[in-house]
Amino acid sequence: MSDEKVARRLRLRGRVQGVFFRSGVKQEAEHRGVSGWAVNRPDGSVEILLEGGAPDVEAVISFCAHGPPGARVSHIEVGECPPQGLMGFEIR
Repeated sequence: MSDEKVARRLRLRGRVQGVFFRSGVKQEAEHRGVSGWAVNRPDGSVEILLEGGAPDVEAVISFCAHGPPGARVSHIEVGECPPQGLMGFEIR
C-alpha cells in the first residue's frame, strides 16, 4: 500500500560533519514530506531517522548516499525500524 509508513535508521560515515549535511537532509526530507531527525555523533558520523511513505523515504536515502556539495559519504548503513508517528524533521 503506497500510504503505508516505513521508518529507516541511517548511519553515514565520511566527510559528513561540518558540510551542512544535516541541513541538506532536513530540506530534502521536508520537500518529500518525510519526518525524522538528524544528529552528529562523537565518532564523526551522522545518524538519521526517516519516517514516511516508502518512495519518499527511499528518495531521501538516495540523497543521503551523496549528501550536499562538500560532503563525501564513504559508508552508509540503513536499517529498518518501526514507525513512531513522528511529525516534522528536527536537527539535533
